[in-house]
Amino acid sequence: MTPLERRLVARIAASGPMPLPDWMAACLMDPEHGYYATRDPFGAAGDFTTAPEISQMFGELLGLCLAQAWLDQGAPAPFALAELGPGRGTLMADVLRATQGVPGFHAGAAVVLVEASPALRRLQADRLGTGPAGGIRWVDGVDGLPDDRPLFLIANEFLDALPIERYRREGFGWTRRWVGVEGGVPVFVDRPDAAGPGARFAADAPGQVVEVCPALTPVAARMAAVLRARGGAALVVDYGGWRSSGDTLQALRGHAFAPPLSTPGEADLTAHVDFEALALAAGPDLCTGMTAQGALLERLGIAARADRLAERLSGDALAAHRAAQRRLTHPQAMGALFKAMALHPPGTPPPPGFDPAPHWGAVP
Repeated sequence: MTPLERRLVARIAASGPMPLPDWMAACLMDPEHGYYATRDPFGAAGDFTTAPEISQMFGELLGLCLAQAWLDQGAPAPFALAELGPGRGTLMADVLRATQGVPGFHAGAAVVLVEASPALRRLQADRLGTGPAGGIRWVDGVDGLPDDRPLFLIANEFLDALPIERYRREGFGWTRRWVGVEGGVPVFVDRPDAAGPGARFAADAPGQVVEVCPALTPVAARMAAVLRARGGAALVVDYGGWRSSGDTLQALRGHAFAPPLSTPGEADLTAHVDFEALALAAGPDLCTGMTAQGALLERLGIAARADRLAERLSGDALAAHRAAQRRLTHPQAMGALFKAMALHPPGTPPPPGFDPAPHWGAVP
């Protein structure tokens, strides 16, 4: 039993079952024992590998996509160049390297990193140094994003780590998932819930499971408010789909799946992102269509960039490079599971590579 598990079990034994979002939040961000608060979880030595750690091409192409959106809006300066959940700083480092030749981009940029983990902030500072002309600053949450200038933002695998509610449709209505204790160990407990997950799921049949992310709404609303008031663009990439359906909560430890309630504080907890909920929370008039990651990267020129990088490689290094390209784009790897959506102010061109806005309410 982990130290955090002992504490949470004692709390539940004393006060009764804990809402699932509270359990997830404690497991991920408890200041003393939380997963993200205490470690570097990325790469071969960690528990999972994100796209920026697979290949520099991912960050380069998204950075140039964001820079083109900046140019299309008249190259405003100063502006905030922001990232939600920057990990080791790898993605932002690739963005800055790829955009250093864009006239005026670095001169106008002030980097803002939304990161609550002291351990990860240290890694980001080591990777990024002093940053562009406007420097780098860290904020704990999206409320810290500046609202006095245009915002150009990337969020890669950020929303999937936000705590979720889990509901199941029964013949009598809905049940909501909690975490209880039996025999001294954490267990899932489903209780009747009169409110349910909301009107979007009113027509769901008995047996249907849906997940709702309460924390997604303020994140999307904050991004949208700044974009409407000041301009800019936000690129969101994550695994998920158009509307929540089924159990997707998972734990990852040592690059393998683990039971979601096992080893609290020592395994990552994630769930698939509901992109319809993101669009509704931000406002459909701000959103492009939901685009598969593989299609987006192909449109942004990953094939040509991969060929250029391959010119300097041979042997195992070349094979690893081509394997990384395939992993990012192939439908049987990350290309179809991961989706992307861009937010941009009405009347401005969408960032390049994204599908146009669909008829909202239908699966794109």
